[in-house]
Amino acid sequence: MRDAGLEEAIRAAGGVGALAKKIGISQPSVSCWSSVPAERVVAVEAVTGVMRAILRPDLYADPSAATIDDIDAARAGEYALLAALLAGAPDAGMLRQLARLRGDPSPLGLAHAALAEAAGATSDERASQEFFDLFIGVGRGELLPYGSYYLTGFLHERPLARLREDLAGLGIERAAGNCEPEDHAAILCEIMAGIVGGSLPAPAGSDKALFDAHLAPWIGRFFADLERAEAADFYTRVGALGSRFIAIESEAFTLPS
Repeated sequence: MRDAGLEEAIRAAGGVGALAKKIGISQPSVSCWSSVPAERVVAVEAVTGVMRAILRPDLYADPSAATIDDIDAARAGEYALLAALLAGAPDAGMLRQLARLRGDPSPLGLAHAALAEAAGATSDERASQEFFDLFIGVGRGELLPYGSYYLTGFLHERPLARLREDLAGLGIERAAGNCEPEDHAAILCEIMAGIVGGSLPAPAGSDKALFDAHLAPWIGRFFADLERAEAADFYTRVGALGSRFIAIESEAFTLPS
């Protein structure tokens, strides 16, 4: 039996299949849930708009009692948004949500505004074709969003093994039904969202350690490649958002704590 939070998320997404697609996992995996798993709360909140206190009141009983500050909440939201967009093409509902984004005059705010404009100008069919051309393709897509590939030129290499060792040390396990390796950009962003947002319990400083070891060496280059990819139109703006956000994260992590 599904709990009330999961039922609300499914209604907001437009069904079990739609929710699975939005967060980039298989429909059978979501069908097996009785509640939203802790590691999926931030991503589900980002794609459905259902607050985490509703999704998992046992973990987020009172928003006013949240243990993270506004900056970390915003960071978690950015990571969750990037994770959702890199895990699968946005459907019509998500595009409508993205089209309502607003931004301030900062580089990140302008990236939000550009993403909103692009979302309003495309369709789910075009976005789906674009995602296919970029990341799947006939044989392979234009881009391979994996840390091992960017760092070694091959898939499933030593960087993935080191990442798995570090994730095991944090008690983070691979989600059932996800066939992608953990060094996929979407999965790394989802993990960062969970650590920063508090849905994945981890020691203080784990976000910096994971970022420095497993994102900083390559993911900025990936977002830059996405920003100028030949097959990208809507995803050019996703690349720009990722580039601006990763630059901010990189700079912030160099500051004294």
